[in-house]
Amino acid sequence: MTPSDADYQRAVDLLLAGELVALPTETVYGLGADAANPAAVAKIFAAKGRPADHPLIVHLAGHDAVEAWAEQVPAVAWELMETFWPGPLTLILKKQAWVPDAVTGGQNTVGLRVPGHPVALELLRRFAAAKGSHAGIAAPSANRFGRISPTTAAHVAEELGEAVPLILDGGPCAVGIESTIIDCSRGEPVVLRPGHISPLHLEAVLGRAPAIETSHGAPRVSGSLEAHYAPTTPLRVVTGERLLDFLNAQRHRGGTCGVISPNQPPQAGMPHAWRMLPADPVGYAHDLYAALRDMDHASVDLIVVEALPAGAEWAAVADRLRRAAAGAGQI
Repeated sequence: MTPSDADYQRAVDLLLAGELVALPTETVYGLGADAANPAAVAKIFAAKGRPADHPLIVHLAGHDAVEAWAEQVPAVAWELMETFWPGPLTLILKKQAWVPDAVTGGQNTVGLRVPGHPVALELLRRFAAAKGSHAGIAAPSANRFGRISPTTAAHVAEELGEAVPLILDGGPCAVGIESTIIDCSRGEPVVLRPGHISPLHLEAVLGRAPAIETSHGAPRVSGSLEAHYAPTTPLRVVTGERLLDFLNAQRHRGGTCGVISPNQPPQAGMPHAWRMLPADPVGYAHDLYAALRDMDHASVDLIVVEALPAGAEWAAVADRLRRAAAGAGQI
C-alpha cells in the first residue's frame, strides 16, 4: 500500500493543526501527534485511555534531528543509530530542556527512534519540511491502552474508529512487535524492553551482551507495565506436554478454547479454533498480535497459547505473551 500525495498532505496538515494521524511502522501501527505540541499529545492519551505518566516514543526523520531532542548523546548511542536506524530500536537519552513533559511522562529522558517503514519515513520527512525545527511525531501503538497492538490499518479502525481523523495504510507491519528499547542515559547501555533487535544483535555493536532491566529504578518506558498487549478473552500459557490434557479437561467442563501453537492441531478432540504460527521467533512475532486478535473474535471462553521454547532469541515474544496473559480478560 502506498498513500497518495494528497494523503500525505492531509496527514501533515492534520499534524500541524494538532490532530491525530495513525501511521504504519515496521513494528506496529502508531497513533501519531506533533510531539512538540502538548495539546496534540494529550489527544493521544485521551484516544487510548493511556495513563498520563506513561512516556511516548518520538519518531524522527533521521539521525540529524536527534540533538534537537536529546543532549549529552553518548558515542555508543551514535554507534547504535548508525547500525540499526532506520529500524526497530528506540534509544532512551537525556532530553533537551524544552521537550514537553507530556511526551516524557515528566522524566528527564526521551525515547527516540527512526522507523524503518517507507510510509512513516516519508510522512516524517514531509512533516519536518513543513514544520521546520522540533519536528517529531510521538506515536505509541494505535490501540486502546493495554490491548493488542495493531499490525494492519484495519486493526486501527476496529480499535479506535472515529477517534482518528486519518489512518495512513502502509500494509501489514513487517516485524509485528514493538521496538527494542535500550537506555543510553545512565552510562552502560541497558535493554528496558526486548524486541526484534536481540541482545545478540546489540552485542555485535557493544562488544558485550547488554544487561536487561525492567525494574522500577529504570526510566519508565512504553510497554513496560505488567499487563499489556492483552486480549479481552482470558489467556493461559500451557506447556506442550500438558496441552492435550489441558484441552481435554476444558472440553469436559464444557469450555471452548482457541489455541495458538507452532504445531499442527491434534487429529482427535480438535478445539474450537486453532491458529498455527511459524516455529521461528521472527515469524512467530510477526503473526502473534494478529493471531491474538483473531482468537479474541472467535467466541471462545479461553485462549490457550503453547509455551515457547527457552532461549534468548524468544525473549521478546515471551515478554509480550507474559504481559498479555497478565492483562487478558480484564475489560
